[in-house]
Amino acid sequence: MTEIHFGRCLCGAVSFTVEAPLGAPDACHCRECRRQSGHYWASTDVPRAAVTITGADALRWYQSSERVRRGFCGTCGAFLFWDVSGREKIAIGMGAFDTPTGTALAHHIFVAEKGDYYTIADGLPQNEH
Repeated sequence: MTEIHFGRCLCGAVSFTVEAPLGAPDACHCRECRRQSGHYWASTDVPRAAVTITGADALRWYQSSERVRRGFCGTCGAFLFWDVSGREKIAIGMGAFDTPTGTALAHHIFVAEKGDYYTIADGLPQNEH
């Protein structure tokens, strides 16, 4: 039986279904994720082919670099997707999923860019980049 997960933005204009297990999420502390989300951003990578998006007309994409675009709801502004061109997977924000997700945070990335207002003290691995 296929694992199915549901999620949506804050206002419900964009929703999604993932028909695959969710990979262990990471927490990204890079400047860009902190600026877009308001803090660090936790996400899971899932196969692009396993994702169905409803309300795509409300979905907006911001091209944050040559290779990366960030998907958010054009109505409520919720940051939902992180998408690298040419990659078979897409990252989806953990906060957008209905619970339970059946996952647990695995590690922190880009900790060299983390904010000075908090400490990472959960004992998980921390990668500088």
